[in-house]
Amino acid sequence: MPIDHRMPVTFDAPPELSVGQLAARSGVAVSALHFYEARGLIHSVRTAGNQRRYPRSMLRRVAVIKVAQRVGVPLAAIGEALQALPEGRTPTVADWRRLSARWRAELDARIHALTQLRDQLDGCIGCGCLSLKACPLRNAQDALGQTGPGPHFED
Repeated sequence: MPIDHRMPVTFDAPPELSVGQLAARSGVAVSALHFYEARGLIHSVRTAGNQRRYPRSMLRRVAVIKVAQRVGVPLAAIGEALQALPEGRTPTVADWRRLSARWRAELDARIHALTQLRDQLDGCIGCGCLSLKACPLRNAQDALGQTGPGPHFED
């Protein structure tokens, strides 16, 4: 039977994805997806054959996790923020704005610290101990020298 090209061909997307399909679509290893699930970052349902099936909304959730990890947000903070996302639907732009606003101050502080590190790094090349009186990065004004010999780090 010939195909009628005037009629659009539609393919129904499965409502749920297998772990392999989610991995392929998201670019994340199956083992990482299992790890995320164990940490409560994503969730699945089980089939009668005990196979994982993920709602399609998990694609967006995995993307959010990967972006957050890339900018240095710890998984614990990601998990806390994801708890605020709605269940049963893909997060919207507004959802993402609320979520990312929670990380803005922390990211601004990291940017400031990295910029300072970059600008002062040339003074530390060859030092090796980071506890010299003149080290502006880890021991400004040798404030930690009072605690004893050896390198000390202030966080």
